[in-house]
Amino acid sequence: MRSNHGATRVPPSRTRFDLGLGYPQWQGSGRHENLPRGAAAAAAVVGRYAPLVHVPSGGEGTEAAYGVRCWDAIFKQFHGARDILARSGARRVLTAGGDCAVDVAVIAYLNGLHPGLRVIWIDAHPDANTPETSPSGNFHGMPVGAILGRGPGPMRPLLGAPVDPRRFHYFGIQVGDEGDRALQRELGLQPLDLQSPIDGPVHIHFDLDVLDSREFPFVAYPDGKLGLDDAIGLVRRIAREADLVGFTVTEFAPADDDEARVGSEVIARLCDAAVDP
Repeated sequence: MRSNHGATRVPPSRTRFDLGLGYPQWQGSGRHENLPRGAAAAAAVVGRYAPLVHVPSGGEGTEAAYGVRCWDAIFKQFHGARDILARSGARRVLTAGGDCAVDVAVIAYLNGLHPGLRVIWIDAHPDANTPETSPSGNFHGMPVGAILGRGPGPMRPLLGAPVDPRRFHYFGIQVGDEGDRALQRELGLQPLDLQSPIDGPVHIHFDLDVLDSREFPFVAYPDGKLGLDDAIGLVRRIAREADLVGFTVTEFAPADDDEARVGSEVIARLCDAAVDP
């Protein structure tokens, strides 16, 4: 049975992760219309691979504060996720979003558990704005800033030690703005070097808009160029070489149930690569 406080049971042979987190947050996106449908479909997939718990909805929360639109709804869901993670005792977390900021709490949690956590951000967008630099106030453009110590004021002390910028790597970036580039320059953020070994505890953030829109059009921001087979191969390589302790899939925006079904098959292929490399 699924609830905010219970979890689905998963056959042991399909379990690499201790916890599946269904995180429906859409309030951080500037194009949120189809995200709730996508988040529900993605969570249903994740529930096949890990015991699934749902983060409670934060409501509409349309008012801006601390430089972030819909701040109350975002902060309520952040607190809900933190509570679930703290109670779970999980050491490996599989997350289904929602907008691109759904793994801020997850990464902070894993960073506290796994010294030297490496974060690989597979995305068409850098997501490295801060509340001070964001041109829109949409929080899905700020999660990298948040996990690197530049989050909104009330959230910052709850995130613990920032991720080490030397252990943060991008892959698949296509577009960005000056705020994104400013943080990249300041912290010296580097792309993933495919010629080097990928080791240590790793969290993968996988924004589906990194994919070539000719292969995966079910996103709100179709800027990606990464082929699906290449993406699956990269996830499989990371899971095989490193200690994959976190995997998040975000920004699934199907327009109808048929698109949700087709896109869910792709999410399942990504999860297969993460679970059984």
